[in-house]
Amino acid sequence: MLRCDFLTAELIDEKYRVEKAFGEGAFGKVFKVKDRQGHVYALKLLKLWDIQDDLRQQLVARFDMEYETGLIDSYYLVRSVDHGLAKGNPYLVTDYYPNGDLKQWMGRTQPNWPKTGREILFGLRDLHRNGKVHRDLKPANVLINNDGSAVLTDFGIAGDRNKRMTEMNMLGVPQQILGTYPYMPPEQVDHEKEATVLPTTDIFSFGVMMYQLLTGYLPFGQLDNKFNLDNYQQNGREGRWDRERLAESTVGESFMPVIERCLHPDYRKRLQSVDDVLSVMPDGEMEVVYRSYAPPKPVAVKNGIFLRIMQGEEYGKIYQLNALLRKGCRLLTVGRQDGGYPNAIDIVENHSCYISRRHCTLEYDEDNRQWIIFDGQWTGKNTDGHPWIHSKNGTFVNSSEAGFEGIAIHEGDIVAIGDVKLKVEGY
Repeated sequence: MLRCDFLTAELIDEKYRVEKAFGEGAFGKVFKVKDRQGHVYALKLLKLWDIQDDLRQQLVARFDMEYETGLIDSYYLVRSVDHGLAKGNPYLVTDYYPNGDLKQWMGRTQPNWPKTGREILFGLRDLHRNGKVHRDLKPANVLINNDGSAVLTDFGIAGDRNKRMTEMNMLGVPQQILGTYPYMPPEQVDHEKEATVLPTTDIFSFGVMMYQLLTGYLPFGQLDNKFNLDNYQQNGREGRWDRERLAESTVGESFMPVIERCLHPDYRKRLQSVDDVLSVMPDGEMEVVYRSYAPPKPVAVKNGIFLRIMQGEEYGKIYQLNALLRKGCRLLTVGRQDGGYPNAIDIVENHSCYISRRHCTLEYDEDNRQWIIFDGQWTGKNTDGHPWIHSKNGTFVNSSEAGFEGIAIHEGDIVAIGDVKLKVEGY
């Protein structure tokens, strides 16, 4: 790995000619480049030479996951084109969007905000259906396509398995949470409760962002320096935001119901899915129809289901549930890989401890021919008056907590166990 001035280099990795640099953060630098055929792309380079040794492995893993996320077929997500190494420093190449991002439109009335909002939601839905949560949704991470449509970018935190890595936030305050603070929900800001990241995280961020786009202001108050931080956080926890300012904006009144329900401080009472948000979005000047690259797949008879890790240290690993059952047993236990707590499904978690060693249980219901997932496991011991113990962070199907009663899982569902997301697929 070598440090070099990529601005003066003729080619990156002998393939991409630098046109200009147009963005730089603590860990990366972004360039406008051309390939040998003259096609224009954006190239993001990870500056390993500026990163301390103990963070490099985690950041490279995040970078790889960002590339993988960009491979999702979606009109509403920035598309990954290539990746590689430039003098030992990882890079990824994406489509280039010359029209900038949504920051330039904050507080202005020109765009059709209902249309833009729906396109942002379509991008979030495509992420969520693939087991990803963006977790850094903000105007700077929504680009404008040539046809004026909105496209989500910057998936460095989506799919990240180490979101609590220490870093300085935008106000210069050390924190254990990645993401841009003003857009983060209360449950993710609270350092004491290591909350599982769910689609409701993005839904809160969407509410903050739409408020800012419509009014030009943040909903929970001024946040110019670190001295405003405590007040902003307290307003977020108590659901205190400036409704009058939203009502006074050009189309703000029509957005009041959706923003009100996106910004609820309790994630359980927030709108739970992108489809829920879409159902209360205001109508715009033109109809917005979801576009898909792929035609619908024909319905096929399924022999069973398996779980595929979509976010986690063993990305892509598959657990075929029926094959894991022992003869005469209908239960599969799931937990963090630990020799002292053998589970039928051991989830690898080397860089954090957000999965309990006895996290959840899967049971096959023979009568209804379906799998049910429960939070926690049976210990056989009377622990605090009950032999069933729960996980410390909960088990979720989509955004619903499984709890002691359990939830049946079906093809397409996303199971959240700590920071790991698993997609239910059929075979």
